[in-house]
Amino acid sequence: MKKYAILDLDDTLLDFKRGETVGIQRILQENGISDLTAGLQTYLQINHDVWTQIEHGAAREPLLATRFTRTFAALGYHVDGQRLEQQYSQMLDQNFYTLAGATDFLADLNRQGLTVVAGTNGTKSIQLNRLAGAQLTAYFDRIFISEDIGFDKPDARFFTPIRQYYPDMTATNTLMIGDRLQSDILGAQNAGLDSVWFNPTHANNSTTLHPTYEAASYAQITQLLLA
Repeated sequence: MKKYAILDLDDTLLDFKRGETVGIQRILQENGISDLTAGLQTYLQINHDVWTQIEHGAAREPLLATRFTRTFAALGYHVDGQRLEQQYSQMLDQNFYTLAGATDFLADLNRQGLTVVAGTNGTKSIQLNRLAGAQLTAYFDRIFISEDIGFDKPDARFFTPIRQYYPDMTATNTLMIGDRLQSDILGAQNAGLDSVWFNPTHANNSTTLHPTYEAASYAQITQLLLA
């Protein structure tokens, strides 16, 4: 049985994609975009590029501030990207959607006596707000957020304060669990920890990364933690 479970938040427990879709489509519509499907796809491509750069060590805030300016420019519009970024951040604060079964999963881990730790990239105020709104905060022993730490997953330094807070944490008593290969799984690899790729959609792994385990459900993750 493992002692520690380090859990990513977005699209591992919190339904980020649902809140993202609602928020982006609202911003697009309010600013004159009628083809919301094309607009959303344009944003997602640009946002993916932004987060890839951040995960490779680029400064977070300057890049995030370009997302809407670039999206609307690609759609033939000029907007105040900074203002829309602020509006979107406020929307994310209210994104309390969780994935089906997430609360029961966390409650079960607590009952089993595991130390449950959140390890997430993101903005501190937004992530804490969302956890509180989703009523998940109490299930975590500690919450570690990249903005606070100063490094994003997959940088091994993201895990330094976690290891310092739990000095008995080892590769054999800990699992890092997350949905993103390039941040969660690579981050665990860089930090010398075993990992679980949470893959409920059965996506194809087209990367060279090899998670220690792969799980399509919370039940499978629980089995790995209790084995």
